[in-house]
Amino acid sequence: MRCERVEGVRFLEQRPFHVTRLLNSIIAASFSTESAARRRLNLLEMSELSDLTTSVPIFVCTLAFPGIACPLHVFEPRYRLMMRRCQQSGTRSFGMCRVQADTGFSDFGCMLTIRGSEDLPDGRSLIDAVGGRRFKVLRRSRRDGYNTADIEYLQDQPIATEDLGILQVFHDQVYQMALSWFRHLSQFKQQYLHSRHGAIPGPDRGRLQDLLDGPCWCWWVIAVVPIQPELQTTLLSTTSLHGRLLYLQRILQYLGQNEVQ
Repeated sequence: MRCERVEGVRFLEQRPFHVTRLLNSIIAASFSTESAARRRLNLLEMSELSDLTTSVPIFVCTLAFPGIACPLHVFEPRYRLMMRRCQQSGTRSFGMCRVQADTGFSDFGCMLTIRGSEDLPDGRSLIDAVGGRRFKVLRRSRRDGYNTADIEYLQDQPIATEDLGILQVFHDQVYQMALSWFRHLSQFKQQYLHSRHGAIPGPDRGRLQDLLDGPCWCWWVIAVVPIQPELQTTLLSTTSLHGRLLYLQRILQYLGQNEVQ
């Protein structure tokens, strides 16, 4: 395993570091050429990391979803380096894709933003991240042991004004199905899902046409229902809110009819 999700952890904001002036002056005086080269390389790396469409760092582990918490336990050296660079660049962002045998990682993923982190004494870290925008992988590459990709962002198709009312009614119906399924889970299961993914978000009434990734509650349901990762990836790549709701309706109907928890 390349990573582990963690739960029930209080995350701390990343503490700033301070340059040791004496050591910095010694390095600059004794290794001026090397020091200048490293500074130029660091500026180049930070510039590249700040462009969140080209050579985006990709954490290959699991699926993440827009607006949904994704806590991670980072222990591999390459990903520890990635996390450090993402935070130093100021973007605090990286892509998350699931493992795929033929290409290394899936064609679709989700950006994650680091909200807080806790560094452990042995170099591992606990990362509190939340899902951002969805993307499609255009090109794959590698950098210092970890994967990178050129990406393009996805967004839902615009909703025609004449279809908005009908879609809103359908949206509310599927949301109620999701609530009913969740409320029929055992108390232990409900608490587990809450600790892992947060509470189920409320419905988005009256603003469906404004949401680039659709309602957040849809992604929460997709993250927690027992379905195959391949279907989760299909739903992540879907740019039709109506199509996504149809998928969810069928999944929730099946789970309800078969009492699957």
